[in-house]
Amino acid sequence: MMTFFRSFASLSLVCLAIGYVPLTKAEPVTQAWDIDAPSPKIPTKPQSYGERISEKAVSSFANLATGWLEMPKNVINTTNQSNIIYGFTGGLAKGMIHTAGRMGVGIADLITLPLATKPMIYPLYIWEDFDVDTNYGDVMRLHEPPIRTQETALPPIPQAAPPAAPASAPVAPMQYPTDTNRKIDAIFNKEMMK
Repeated sequence: MMTFFRSFASLSLVCLAIGYVPLTKAEPVTQAWDIDAPSPKIPTKPQSYGERISEKAVSSFANLATGWLEMPKNVINTTNQSNIIYGFTGGLAKGMIHTAGRMGVGIADLITLPLATKPMIYPLYIWEDFDVDTNYGDVMRLHEPPIRTQETALPPIPQAAPPAAPASAPVAPMQYPTDTNRKIDAIFNKEMMK
């Protein structure tokens, strides 16, 4: 029986090593997603408090109900990025972690439902951007009030013109003596020869 466990452990280590080798040669994956930038899926028009709360409630229930889909998503994405052995082992482990994260975000959103906060997770729903790894942002970041544009800005308040400055003579640029310039050039050439 002990021989079986030793051979199973050895085989597991060999499989993980074979699966991990391509990842050591791969270029690092960068996510082109800024957590503070507006998502294309999230509306950018000003929303009322009720719209924000209803969107938060829908996303919290969706994240609680579909959090388990992180496991097959990460198995597929990790397999596509490396190989099938590492895809099933590492992708499954990564998927379990993201399942707990997505369900935790759903619980946190449900508990803090009265607060109109920005989404903590991207993609907001599991079925959006299926090929993108799940990212987590700032927790409890409230929506800022909308910035006024030229169309919605208040008219400018007329102000009195500042008093005119007294006229002064123009200042000529400072000229260094030519021997100073030659000394600086000599030092520069000497240092560049090193």
